[in-house]
Amino acid sequence: MSTFDERKKSFEKKFAHDEELQFKVSAKRNKYIGQWVSQILGYNSDQEKEYIQTVIKADFAEAGDQDVFRKVKKDLEIHNISDDEIRKKMDELNEKAKSDFK
Repeated sequence: MSTFDERKKSFEKKFAHDEELQFKVSAKRNKYIGQWVSQILGYNSDQEKEYIQTVIKADFAEAGDQDVFRKVKKDLEIHNISDDEIRKKMDELNEKAKSDFK
């Protein structure tokens, strides 16, 4: 195998690893977001588990975080939590999720 082919395979493996890690971080962040919103909404543990699953599923609607943001914003409408506060919390929980995989 040539050096070029080895480098190509190495880059492909790194890309696959990075994509898998990003998927795991996003799923973990969504779990944390679900827990945060569940606390605000006063859900019991069963309701929380169910809600976390809906947040995780919402993330599959489109690429990026906008789908999760819209869901959380809609669910928190009656609690008057600002867009900025939601985005700040999502960023904070994303960093927490990243640190879980270090």
